[in-house]
Amino acid sequence: MSSNNINSNYDNENLRTMLYDTPPENWHEGLPIGSGRLAAMVWGDKNKDVLTLNHEWLWRGVNRYRKVVPASEHLEYVRSLLRKNRFFKGTLLGNIYFSGDGGISDEPDRVDPYQPAGELTFTPVGLIKYIDRSLCINTGVSKTRRHINETELTSQFFASSTDSLIYAGWYTNNNQPFAGALTLSRTEDPNATINISVTNEKIILDSKFNEGISHRIIVSTDTNGKLSLAETGINVFNATYLYCTINIATSVAGIKEELERYSCESGDFNEKLNDHKIFFASHMDKTDFRLTGDVPNDLPLSERIKRFKQGSDDNGLCELYYHYGRYMMLSCTICGELPPNLQGKWNDRINPPWDSDYHMDINLQMEHWLIEPCGMNDAADKLFSFIESFYESGEKAAKELYGCRGIYLPILSDVWGISTPEAFGYAAWIGAAPWMAQHFWQHYLYTGDMTFLRDRAYRFFIKVAEFYEDYLQRDENGIYQIIPSQSPENRFRGAGFIPSSLCISSAMDVQLCYDSLTYAIESAMILGIDEDRVACWKNLRDNLPGFPIGSDGRLLEWNMEVHEEEPGHRHVSHLYGVYPGELFTPEVRPEQYHAARKSLDFRLSHGGAHTGWSRAWTAALMSRFGDSEKFYEHFSALIKDFATISLLDLHPPGVFQIDGNLGGVAAVNDALIQCIDGKIYLLKALPDQWHSGSVQNIKTPGGHTISMKWENSVPTEINITIGHTGKATIYYTDKKHEITGTPGDSIDINGAFERT
Repeated sequence: MSSNNINSNYDNENLRTMLYDTPPENWHEGLPIGSGRLAAMVWGDKNKDVLTLNHEWLWRGVNRYRKVVPASEHLEYVRSLLRKNRFFKGTLLGNIYFSGDGGISDEPDRVDPYQPAGELTFTPVGLIKYIDRSLCINTGVSKTRRHINETELTSQFFASSTDSLIYAGWYTNNNQPFAGALTLSRTEDPNATINISVTNEKIILDSKFNEGISHRIIVSTDTNGKLSLAETGINVFNATYLYCTINIATSVAGIKEELERYSCESGDFNEKLNDHKIFFASHMDKTDFRLTGDVPNDLPLSERIKRFKQGSDDNGLCELYYHYGRYMMLSCTICGELPPNLQGKWNDRINPPWDSDYHMDINLQMEHWLIEPCGMNDAADKLFSFIESFYESGEKAAKELYGCRGIYLPILSDVWGISTPEAFGYAAWIGAAPWMAQHFWQHYLYTGDMTFLRDRAYRFFIKVAEFYEDYLQRDENGIYQIIPSQSPENRFRGAGFIPSSLCISSAMDVQLCYDSLTYAIESAMILGIDEDRVACWKNLRDNLPGFPIGSDGRLLEWNMEVHEEEPGHRHVSHLYGVYPGELFTPEVRPEQYHAARKSLDFRLSHGGAHTGWSRAWTAALMSRFGDSEKFYEHFSALIKDFATISLLDLHPPGVFQIDGNLGGVAAVNDALIQCIDGKIYLLKALPDQWHSGSVQNIKTPGGHTISMKWENSVPTEINITIGHTGKATIYYTDKKHEITGTPGDSIDINGAFERT
């Protein structure tokens, strides 16, 4: 059996179509399309189609030249306060010096907000009866159908994965004419100058942010109808089709240059559509996951979600949510340069919540937990390039803020690659860079790419390790302490009103330091270089504080017994060592592993996991703990408690954040194929509801690729393509199977774990 046969004869396009018989009520109920560079949310109402347009580089640019305010001269005083347990003053001054001005204060921070480019609206004329709308996530094509004066009018939208332009089309199926108004606009913005011009075939919007960047939208039309020009658009009469090509450019790369680079004057709409569908589907088909059970495809998705919330089983909905997350990541990156931000590449507001920025204390990391198991190397490269853009500024910030060599990454930022702390009350934290190091290391483990390890990953590991060489403080017992330290974004009593308390050697900071030094050590040993550095790094790592457990059996979050101000806090930063790390496992530090579970249960008992991303992290942790029932409870809550009818993950009070969507994919991967301590565990957290199903082409560390079927919760067909390590150890319950081979070998181990 080959892996290609595990999921044969499956109509992906049919089963992976999100179907609705009602129009969206708002932008949050729209259907996202994207090429990575460009994106659009397809929504509107009964009477019109609206495309809210985005460009990945469209950030205001007002603060793109901001600089760090030097503060290293204050570091030793803040440290002295924390050594004396003066946490209130130490936290207050630490944030004044090291976390910027904007945040919980009235002062705005200097992060540029991600911006909508504009909105393209088509309003057909006539007596309208709404039929349905849909999004096929396997091909990235959205459709809407209406009756206009008894004639069926179909709208079709896609962001091309072959030329990175957005296409919109309206056509009748029986050559009956239709009419309508096509307009281009942008939401009212007091800090931007907007100009719209119309020619016979094009609508052009030019925008300039005050003291910021500029952008242009060009909508080119093709129709067999008659046109008349309006102030902000074109009126169409007696047409059987109207096709639009949408291009957007910013001044970041040069408006003229970008428009020319992505210009497309040849090929008709249907050719472009077919090329896109084939290419996009080829990427979506690289990985598969499906579950048995009745799939109510005849019901609108909104009705299925309603029934699921009321307690009905719908394995097809769980399956769809998984693939929707993959779809969103692919739509964010396939032709793009940047990783997804807090909202992927979709935003409709000039002042979006949290600026729709890049948060690096969980959110950006969670978005990328899925990419290695799903083999999304292009998405990985976008992340690494983004992090590498901070090198120059990050090295300068490390020196000016903390007097250290190496690199400092901010807790949040935008696209300009500037390492300035910008969130007062949160940003006095040095853990972002070591956490991002995990993604570089994981990419090497999954791919075995020695060139990547030598030229990109190890370079970053050195910078992170150099920072710790200078930042760590050796105490009277020979222990290297992290001062100041915090546990994002939580606080304890006695540290004042600041939302993130400062302390000495929080659990998460110690875990991140331990892991990142290990990456540097192991990389140098693999490359056979830097023996002196390795000796230094081993000394630091092996003399870090331990991972203490409190008197109640919980893993201590701040490495000391404190009163938690928010026992149900959304962050579980101190559990990094369980997931996405693997410092604490049943075999390695089992005491901390079990103490972490107690910590998680305590947090949940006090109302934790009350955001979408926090719930996704909880589902992944339950998977790592092997608790299939709790994994399913928290994964299904992503749909029941946090999803719109278009499955967009909502952060209270109703703000779209993509991290919950993408984190849910990672949690499923871990429940089905979990890799710990170099060992592969099958179906470790498989819920009873998913008793039979299959996965295809899931990657593991070591470079292996696994495809598997299971029935009655037991693996029945397993295929493994051997990766760069040449060997794999696979477990199901207490059964073990060793596999060796040449990289690229395809090996079947059917029946190895069947019950006797």
